Amino acid sequence: MNVFTALQMIQIDHQELNPNIVFVTDEEGKPDNVLSGLVHDVLTNVAIFADLHTARDAEDLIDQLHANTPLPDDVLDEYRKILEQEIAGINFSAHKQVVELIYRPLL
Repeated sequence: MNVFTALQMIQIDHQELNPNIVFVTDEEGKPDNVLSGLVHDVLTNVAIFADLHTARDAEDLIDQLHANTPLPDDVLDEYRKILEQEIAGINFSAHKQVVELIYRPLL
């Protein structure tokens, strides 16, 4: 599963994900601030300029953003990369009130 598929599937209390509660972590739960920030940016822009649930895949979502935002191509390319990032799992931490997208770091 990749980040795009996870974001499309996850809802909390039948609501869209709040960008402020989604983090990308390693398998031990340590957050990756760069990737988490990128996911936050993607979710924030998608909430304003695109429709995550009508997109067929990450590329389709990027096409929506390209058509509706002035974001430069290099930013959209980084968005595409994080959306296509494979994840090992999803952790819902009720105590911390966060959703963790767990990735396996490249060796």
